[in-house]
Amino acid sequence: MPGFAVRPVLRGVGQGGKRDLPVAPWDLSFKAVTGLIAAFLVFTFASGAAAAPLRIVAFGDSLTAGYGIPRTAAFPARLEAALRAKGLDVKVENAGVSGETASQGLARLDWSVPQGTDAVIVELGANDMLRGLDPAVTRKALTEIVQRLRKRGITVLLAGMKAAPNMGRPYREAFDRIFPDIAEAEGVLLYPFFLEGIAGDRALNLPDGLHPTPEGVDRIVAGILPTAEQLVVRARETAAR
Repeated sequence: MPGFAVRPVLRGVGQGGKRDLPVAPWDLSFKAVTGLIAAFLVFTFASGAAAAPLRIVAFGDSLTAGYGIPRTAAFPARLEAALRAKGLDVKVENAGVSGETASQGLARLDWSVPQGTDAVIVELGANDMLRGLDPAVTRKALTEIVQRLRKRGITVLLAGMKAAPNMGRPYREAFDRIFPDIAEAEGVLLYPFFLEGIAGDRALNLPDGLHPTPEGVDRIVAGILPTAEQLVVRARETAAR
């Protein structure tokens, strides 16, 4: 075993003229070899862990799932591409379910956000608003989602939603306050309006007027990207603690 051999040593002549047997090189080097192997394995594991991509889960409704467009054009895939273009080693997983309310999202939170997740983008609330659900119910569900994620050590970005003008002023005011209030109370990142820059633009939405086209998704990604970069930084800092 080159590099690890140790010269045999005779212990001398004992009483009665009996000579102790020499110790073979491989006997003396065994502990050294096993120690080096263990050190190598630890180093390899640590290097692999450090090199693992940051795992982000996009947790939302049809706006996340990519309703009506290819999955490769959906928000999670396009955000991952944009972050990687910035030199950030990330994996963004699509955990969007079309038609889902905040309460329904809460019900599936644990199995939709698996162990090993570093960060979550929470994008829920649009369906609550479209159905005219009580904003207090939406607030309660979103608050619990954020709190449960934070208790797991997961960094959170809350993607805000705004009520449509036809919902009436009292409803709009109650609904629109949900997202900034939760972000402030829980100390998480906030992107105020997920549909910023595309809401009401026919060219950037499908014929239903509610879901973005691939071009609309790219506009969303461009808007949220600086906040998503902050999310990555925060998640890396948390992982390093």
